[in-house]
Amino acid sequence: MDIGINAGSLAGRPLFFCGIGGSGMLPLAQIAQKFGHPVAGSDRSRDQGRTPDKFAWMETNGFALFPQDGSGVESPDQVLIASAAIEDTVPEVARARELGCARLSRAELLSGLFNAADLSIAVGGTSGKSTVTGMIAWILAEGGHDPTVMNGAVMKNFVTPANPFASARIGRPALFVSEVDESDGSISLYRPTIGVLLNVSLDHKSIEELRALFGKFVATAGTAVINLDSPEAAHILPKAADTVTFGIKTRNADITVEADSIDQSELGVRAAVIDNRKREVFPLILPMPGLHNLSNALAAIAAANAAGISIGHATYALRSFEGLARRFDVIGTSSGGITVIDDFGHNPEKCAATLRTLKTTHGRIIAFFQPHGYGPLRQMGDQLAQTFARELAPDDITIFSDPVYYGGTVDRSEGSERIVGLIEAAGRQAEHIALREDCADRIIALARPGDRIVIMGARDDTLTELARSILVRLA
Repeated sequence: MDIGINAGSLAGRPLFFCGIGGSGMLPLAQIAQKFGHPVAGSDRSRDQGRTPDKFAWMETNGFALFPQDGSGVESPDQVLIASAAIEDTVPEVARARELGCARLSRAELLSGLFNAADLSIAVGGTSGKSTVTGMIAWILAEGGHDPTVMNGAVMKNFVTPANPFASARIGRPALFVSEVDESDGSISLYRPTIGVLLNVSLDHKSIEELRALFGKFVATAGTAVINLDSPEAAHILPKAADTVTFGIKTRNADITVEADSIDQSELGVRAAVIDNRKREVFPLILPMPGLHNLSNALAAIAAANAAGISIGHATYALRSFEGLARRFDVIGTSSGGITVIDDFGHNPEKCAATLRTLKTTHGRIIAFFQPHGYGPLRQMGDQLAQTFARELAPDDITIFSDPVYYGGTVDRSEGSERIVGLIEAAGRQAEHIALREDCADRIIALARPGDRIVIMGARDDTLTELARSILVRLA
């Protein structure tokens, strides 16, 4: 379908979002609505009765929702917002073509709004994007700068009774912070004032493709904020015109920490942050556990500093950062001392960070993993198996369900059982149980006092409901 328009010239036209309840679509729909666009949409999850509270909230807040049968696409004035990968057979797509509606991908709409800002901060990388975006958002908001923020996860600092789905924050259009995605190549659409590169590792694309995409990303940014602890990110450094570097292990980075100052606990991390450019030191008290979150904090501090925020203010603001939903989100602890954690980990690097954080404290781990698709499982299955086998101890247990599948023509010939076999061959305990409900039963049967149960996976809002249901059953 011919786009026929660009996102920067939409001028209040009505938008129809296909898959409006998704983690990438919902915050963009919120921003578009507040920027003056009438917003409607449909979602397969709504039709299937999944996460009804979210869709009820959307209708209460002015989003017109329709079944995913094409009935909501009513006028050629509407602009269809749909994933670039969505099939032409989806009723909304077919109806939009029939009416001659313009079409934009999610990334085309977002990048148009983002690139129109006077100061824009884009956060890219394989892992940590949502957390760092939330940290930057909080630093700016706490300092009274009123940013507009597009995130892929609910930012707890911005949750209110009126908006429990705060994956977006709507502030000044002139100051825009967003995570940007490399998985579909759309990162190349953004022209950030400040571009943050957190890391480069295998996920949806090959390393060669990632090097090209992230290389262009940092070359396009006015200032590139780059993690020198990531070898691939450091390799890309020369492509940037202006840089601010950070790292925990790399002592000559612009922003780093004193090695002997790092103090980890179940509640968070403390460290002395060093600005090597001025030889100044600032205390950081981060209420989030894990060295990966310390690295995320350095990224946010460096990005905020590139935007003109003092490091002293940035480190102080992070003391009150509450984190994100589904990012090492402790659901609760049962009366028997079993803790249930909800986590977005879905690629090798994200899973490794979560498992390493868990291993800093005592207790057996029961790790449930739901792959977020058959394609990604083929792409990174071997690395996932290596991660679980390497990070977990002999008495820990990994349980894989079948991958997420909502229909379509994807090749389903290679599933979770192969990955489980690889983990077992490496000498670790792993089980493949096809249905998620049966996985929950097995987890309940295995759990004993002192265990930590972590529910991992992406592209499925109901994983949080699974984590909560397990905690209730344990009680």
